[in-house]
Amino acid sequence: MVKALLVLLLFFSFLYAEATPKDPLMLKIKSFLSQTSYADNKDFINVIFEPKSAFYTKERVNVVKVIQTLKENGLLNLFFSSPQEFSLHFKTSGYPLFFVKIMEDTLQSLGYFRYVTTASNFDSSEFSWSINLTSEYATDPLILQNELRKSGCAIVDIEKNSDKEWTYIIDIANGHLNVPQLHMGEVVKLKRSLYAHWLDISKIRSLRITSSRRNRWYPYIAYYDASLHLLELFKREKIYKDLTLKMPKNARYIKISDMYTLKNLKDEIILYPKGKR
Repeated sequence: MVKALLVLLLFFSFLYAEATPKDPLMLKIKSFLSQTSYADNKDFINVIFEPKSAFYTKERVNVVKVIQTLKENGLLNLFFSSPQEFSLHFKTSGYPLFFVKIMEDTLQSLGYFRYVTTASNFDSSEFSWSINLTSEYATDPLILQNELRKSGCAIVDIEKNSDKEWTYIIDIANGHLNVPQLHMGEVVKLKRSLYAHWLDISKIRSLRITSSRRNRWYPYIAYYDASLHLLELFKREKIYKDLTLKMPKNARYIKISDMYTLKNLKDEIILYPKGKR
């Protein structure tokens, strides 16, 4: 009886092993395709993914390269037949506010200005942020990767939960905001904008800001460290035309806005960076 049971277990173990390849690369490829598409193109897939070693980075599947290869060979279609609502989930081990700021800037650079946050969660090891948006196509991982690189970030893994739901694991260990950096002696003109101005102030000691006569600027200026922890806040219920500020110790970024509305800034404001650090 025991012998028969062992034989039966070995038989089912063999079948499971056959049905579930251990190759991480093939498992990842299958996760992006339907069962039918994978079965119909299996031989072709084996050809275009040779040598397999080219699709690994330090023993980890280079998921962006996998998606690029599938796209280039017509095996992965990211377009919908009509505008659809879809979900994006982002996960990282970095500081939440810093991560969300990087992702918001990245999404805007891709043309996504309207989206709704559906969930966020932070524990000791991971932060996750989920959004819903409407578009004629799912976010292209290749374009997203290129934009994230501008902020020193990288996509570690991608999971296709369904055609309209994707999860991205993102490394922000070397992340930084993709914003202009101020340098001593280089005058910068900030044009009228619907959004607050973010700048890198890590190279200067002080900053003079002048505002035109047409502006009714009530300064709202925030200083942040490299991980976007708030260091200091300068805000005034008084119109300023000329202002000189000393950069706080460890300050990496500055956000320049208005206490009430950016509509108060009808013209540009001019920055005069001073000192060097």
